[in-house]
Amino acid sequence: MLIKLYEEIKKIIKENYKFLLLLLITFFICTIEFPYYIEAPGGIIDIQERIEIENAYESEGTLNMAYVSEYKATLPTILISKIKKDWKLVKKEEITQNTTSEADYFRNHILLVEANQNAIKVAYQKAGLKIQESNQKVLVTYVYEGAETDIQIADEIISINNEPITSKQDIQETLKNVSIKEKIDILVQHEGQQIHRTAELIELDNAYILGIVVSETSDIETTPNIEFHFQNSESGPSGGLMMSLAIYNALTKEDITHGKKIVGTGTIDKEGNVGQIDGVEYKLQAASKEKADIFLVPGGENYIVSKQLQQKNNYPIEIVPIKTFDDALTYLKSN
Repeated sequence: MLIKLYEEIKKIIKENYKFLLLLLITFFICTIEFPYYIEAPGGIIDIQERIEIENAYESEGTLNMAYVSEYKATLPTILISKIKKDWKLVKKEEITQNTTSEADYFRNHILLVEANQNAIKVAYQKAGLKIQESNQKVLVTYVYEGAETDIQIADEIISINNEPITSKQDIQETLKNVSIKEKIDILVQHEGQQIHRTAELIELDNAYILGIVVSETSDIETTPNIEFHFQNSESGPSGGLMMSLAIYNALTKEDITHGKKIVGTGTIDKEGNVGQIDGVEYKLQAASKEKADIFLVPGGENYIVSKQLQQKNNYPIEIVPIKTFDDALTYLKSN
C-alpha cells in the first residue's frame, strides 16, 4: 500500500515538477520580508470598549481613538504601496529605532501604561475626584545611539549619584549639578537585581542630556474604580488625549459628546498638556472613512498637516487644534 502511494506521489511530482517549482519560487518571493514597513490608514476604537468604570454615566455619542495600520514589507505589499497613494513605504529602522522586538514591546507597553495613568490623573482631577498614588517608578524606554552609558531598556532608575529618583523631574534636578565628562553613578533595578550603571552627559541640540528616554508609572487607586481592557496588539501613547476625555465623560453627568462621533489623537502628560504624534494623516483618513463629526488633533505641525490633507481631499469633518485637555473640554462643551 505504502509503495503504491509513494509511486503515485512520485509520478505526480515528475509530471508537474515545473508547476510545483514555479509555485515554490512564487511562495518564497511573496513571503520574503524586506527591511521596510508599510504604513496605511487604520481605523478607530470606541474607548468605551476599552475602559470599565463603576457607575459610569452613559453618553449618546462616542469618543474614539484613531490608529495606523502597519504591514511587513513583502513584494506584494511593496507593489501595492506603489499603486495606493495612502500607503507609505518606511525604512525599518525608522519604526524600530534599531532595537529588538522585545525592547519595542516593552517600550510601547510602558508608554501605553503611562498614557493611561496620565489620563486618569487629569480626568479624575478635572472631575473633582481624588486618586491615591504609590510605588512610583521611572523606567528606561529608549537609549540614544551614541549615549555614553551602559544603561539598558527596562532598567528602573533607583538613584543618580545617591539622589533618590521617583520622577522625570527628579532626574532633571539631579543632572543640574553634574558637569560635562563627569562619571555619573546610576543605581538601577534590572530583572530583580540592583546594579550600578555609569553615564556621561552628551550634547544634543545645544543641550547636555543623559541620552535616555524614561517613563513614569505607579500604582493608582481610584474611586470609582477603573479598569482597562486593551488587546496585546494595542500600545503606545498617542491615545492619551482621547482616553482622558472618555474617562472624564464617564465620571461626570454632562455628556460632552452631544451625540456626535468624535475621533482624535495626541499624547497627554499628567499636567494635561497634549503632545504631537506620528502618522496623523493616516488617522485623519481613518476618521473620515468612519464618518466622524469631529477630529481633535494636537495644535502645531499635526494640525497643519491635517488641514492640508482635508483641503486636498475635501474631507467633511471639523478639525480642531488642541494644546491642552482644557482646550478639548471647552470646545466639546460648547459644541
